[in-house]
Amino acid sequence: MRTDGSVQPGQRRAARHEETREAIVALAVEIMGTEGVAGLTLGEVARRLGVRTPSLYTYFPSKNALYDELFRRGWTAARAHLVAAAAELGDLSQHTDVVARGAALQEVNTRWAIDHPALTQLMMFRPLPAYEPSAEAYAASGEYFAFVVAEVDAYARLGLLRAGVDPAEVVENLASVGAGVISRHLANEPGVPFDLGRATRHLRSLVTAVVTSYLPLDS
Repeated sequence: MRTDGSVQPGQRRAARHEETREAIVALAVEIMGTEGVAGLTLGEVARRLGVRTPSLYTYFPSKNALYDELFRRGWTAARAHLVAAAAELGDLSQHTDVVARGAALQEVNTRWAIDHPALTQLMMFRPLPAYEPSAEAYAASGEYFAFVVAEVDAYARLGLLRAGVDPAEVVENLASVGAGVISRHLANEPGVPFDLGRATRHLRSLVTAVVTSYLPLDS
């Protein structure tokens, strides 16, 4: 920006570039929502954007690059949602009810996944055999699970889990519960609210069973 407050041409171009990039991402999610992850094509994105397909390469060099951005954004958003929920639950202490906390966080995660079915398919179920997330895109997934592991590690350090329990095992089992419920819901009841789903309504009892199995024997 110039000293007189006006916007320089380069800044305007950068702003337009970013706006178009955001529009491409939004259209990609929209298309995947109706056509499935595999149904996304750059040609259809370009048609809806009102440009020729080669123009998209200015923003994403390939369809896989677009998938990478969607994968990265999905995990980044899911992590931010979970971190905010954990903060709302308050700080951990030796008096924390980890069963209730674990169930609450798993519900937050599952609701987010169900509310974003197109991204969830790409993030969790690998519907594209030929697509492998780049290291940069996959790092967002790693950051998500690092937060979850740190959460469960804190349970162990506070003595809220049985001595000798491997926090990574707890996380893996909780992830399996969540993925199972999410996949059943999205496959069998797409569009059904979380509270009315046949699988989702039992999520809390499943998480309770898993977490309870790791509690100290005298709890």
